[in-house]
Amino acid sequence: MQDYLVRDINLAPGGRLKIDWVRVHMPVLNAIRAEFEREKPFAGVRVAMSIHLEAKTAYLAEVLKAGGAEVAISGSNPLSTQDDVAAALAAAGIHVYAWHGATDREYTEHLVKVLEIRPHVVIDDGGDLVHLLHTRCRELASEVAGGCEETTTGVSRLKAMEREGKLLFPMIAVNDARCKFLFDNRYGTGESVWAGIMRTTNLLVAGKTVVVLGYGWCGRGVAMRAAGLGARVVVCEVDPVRALEAYMDGYLVMKSEQAAGVGDIFITVTGCRDVLRGEHFRRMKDGAILANAGHFDVEINKPELAAAAVSRRVVRQNIEEFTLPDGRRIYLLGEGRLVNLAAGDGHPAEIMDMSFALQALSARYIWQNKDRLAPRLYLVPAELDRQVAELKLSSLGIEIDRLTPQQETYIQSWQGE
Repeated sequence: MQDYLVRDINLAPGGRLKIDWVRVHMPVLNAIRAEFEREKPFAGVRVAMSIHLEAKTAYLAEVLKAGGAEVAISGSNPLSTQDDVAAALAAAGIHVYAWHGATDREYTEHLVKVLEIRPHVVIDDGGDLVHLLHTRCRELASEVAGGCEETTTGVSRLKAMEREGKLLFPMIAVNDARCKFLFDNRYGTGESVWAGIMRTTNLLVAGKTVVVLGYGWCGRGVAMRAAGLGARVVVCEVDPVRALEAYMDGYLVMKSEQAAGVGDIFITVTGCRDVLRGEHFRRMKDGAILANAGHFDVEINKPELAAAAVSRRVVRQNIEEFTLPDGRRIYLLGEGRLVNLAAGDGHPAEIMDMSFALQALSARYIWQNKDRLAPRLYLVPAELDRQVAELKLSSLGIEIDRLTPQQETYIQSWQGE
């Protein structure tokens, strides 16, 4: 197997500086790395990863390697791969198959190259590796003990496979752990999406009307940060409970067709397709900005946007202008891909410290329990979630109370005495 496919191996020194920077700010993962180095839980284990290939994910790959694993990694989005980080991993002896701006064909070829390692464990972000292991590379699935999924989108795909009885090996829904969705999805997405938008556009947020389409944990974070920046926030939802929650949180709630006429900045964060489409574009203001914070680039219907335009041009890095017949201009950020990674560096290191700690511990759990786990979707064991929270609190110098034996007895008793 070829050792790596990267854009330029000579970029490695710059990528190493990025990895070293985030490592300093990931104390939970550092504690787990020290444990892995002592115990070598992945000795002889081959791990395949498809995940946004930037500094924080690179450090996760190195933690798994420190635990004895042979690691192969590719990106999970063509625009989120950072070529210098990929080069640094390759220079460190990890099999890397990824480069920024890969075509659809190259992206798939890189995923297939990762699977040539014949993995025992997979770590996926969005479900593309798992999909290949159930289709084009199905012959390799028998060697897979199981894996972990990082995202809401990927977990949704796994749930569909489980319902249909198609899942060939156990998977852990890392996304559904409390130390993941409460912090990564909410605070991480909220901050990184706006960091990507603001540094890409260099425009003011205060005073603008921001339309957030989707009020899951990621949408909550995006809306919260928009309000904190001084924007008026409109939320669009299909779930009545979430719509009511957004209303109670102080936001305007309306149908997307109505919101299309009032918004200045639109952010899709649903995990669904065609959230913004032709009928929305026809109602938008001149200068409306469109960004996507969902995993795949299908939430904004790009073919319908292109068809509605009489001209299009790149006006700034990661900003494409679409001019409509009446002269209105609509701006699409990052080709409609994940704006926080296509036009930024992703979530803060301190947030991904918890998410990737869960990935590392869940991967170990999968391998250690490979002989008793059936091919289905599992939650992260509660003790792992708690362990990550305790490690994070410890790194912050925070101590919390413990229940006394009497309190434990009281809580567990139905009699109340």
